[in-house]
Formats: sequence, C-alpha cells, structure tokens
Amino acid sequence: MRLAVLADIHGNLPALEAVLADLDRRGADGIANLGDCVSGPLWPRETLDLLMAKGWPTVRGNHDRWVSEPRDEPLNTSDGYARHALDADGRAWLGALPMRLELPGGVVAFHARPDDDDAYLLEEVEGGRLVRAPATAIAARLGDIAAPVVLCGHSHLPWLLCLPDGRWILNPGSVGCPAYDDPTPPAHVSESGSPSARYAMLELDGDSVAAELIAIPYDHDRAVRQATENGRPDWAHALATGFALPSGS
Repeated sequence: MRLAVLADIHGNLPALEAVLADLDRRGADGIANLGDCVSGPLWPRETLDLLMAKGWPTVRGNHDRWVSEPRDEPLNTSDGYARHALDADGRAWLGALPMRLELPGGVVAFHARPDDDDAYLLEEVEGGRLVRAPATAIAARLGDIAAPVVLCGHSHLPWLLCLPDGRWILNPGSVGCPAYDDPTPPAHVSESGSPSARYAMLELDGDSVAAELIAIPYDHDRAVRQATENGRPDWAHALATGFALPSGS
C-alpha cells in the first residue's frame, strides 16, 4: 500500500495544488490529511472547498478546532482570518473532524499527540528551537497506542523514526507553512529551512515499512504576496525563506 501523508496545509492553496500535481505523477493508493487545514492569511475558503470535495480521511488539528469555535478574533490573526473567511458549514466541517483515525495496514493517525491536539509528540523545546525528544519520552507520550505505524503533524518538521520497540512514527512536515514563531511559553521557532511544500509517501508491505520525505517547489511568491497583502510580514518571510522572521523585525 502506498499512502500519501499530508499535514499542516494552513490554507496554502498553491502549495496544496503542487503536492496534488506531484502525486498525480507518483501515484498513491490513498491520501491521509493530518489536520490544521486552513488557519492562516492565505486562501482558507478555497482550500477548504477543495478538501471537502476530495473527502480524504482527515483528523482535526488544534487550529481546525480553534477556527471552528465561536471566538472573537480579529482578521490579523491566523485563526481569525480563516474563521471570517468560512461559512457556518465550513466551520462545522472542521469542528466535526475526528481527533484520531485508524487507517488500513495498522496505521493510526492524529495531529499532535493521541490525547492532545496542541502538544508535540516528537519534539521538545531547547534553546528556543524544536529538537527531537528522547525515544523514552516519545514512547510515554504515545500512551496506549500500540499500532506499528503512527502518523502525526503539528510541528511542521519532517521526521521518520523507529522506536526501540519497533513502532514507526512519521511526520510529513508542512504542506503550506514552512516556519513559524510560537510565543507560547516556552517560546520557540520551527524552521524547515526552505520554502518548499512538504509531504510524505508511506509504503507498507506486510511487516516492511518505508517512507519518502518529499519537498517540492511551488509558486511560493504567490503565497508571499497574499500574506503581505493581508498584513502578515511574519508569514511572508516564512513562506519566502523557510525561516521565522527574526524577533523585532
């Protein structure tokens, strides 16, 4: 089975379209979407229209949950911009997404951790940056998840690792948001280091697990212009470079 794994699209329609074009060339038996679909100053409504039409298995991310909730946030916030762009049906669709999915081949998918959509599974903060957590900590965070293959997103950093007990964990990276600065204590940045759209191809053949972490170019200048026009220089810098905007810029 060849499963394409997408995560953290964040309303970046041209990045998603480039990934789908690449998938048409490569071929896949299915597509799984790990959430955080539309939050950001880009194309939330158009992105959600495409996702709803495709009907892929999709889990709810923390930003999907926040966008779906009746919060009063201004347009210059990522969730506020997306919430105002969507109609009630779109917000309801996001809110109704499951937190966890079981997929064929013994695969379990969720956005962040199995019991928390806003906590890192594979990383911890060190010196203001995300670094990979020890295997013992990752195993503890998985709790009772015994599936041989686990899919997660949230950090926007691509990883493929195998725990000492044999469980595989795959984070495909972010389709549409290559870097961010999170001021929530402990404040930190996540940086992929390039403006590429990222996803992964998972191949399962019996007990054999293989995955390819894929980074492809797309018209990121179009996304940079959209973020700039919507008053988000932080997003524009991240989309153009793959690095977070330096503090104070």
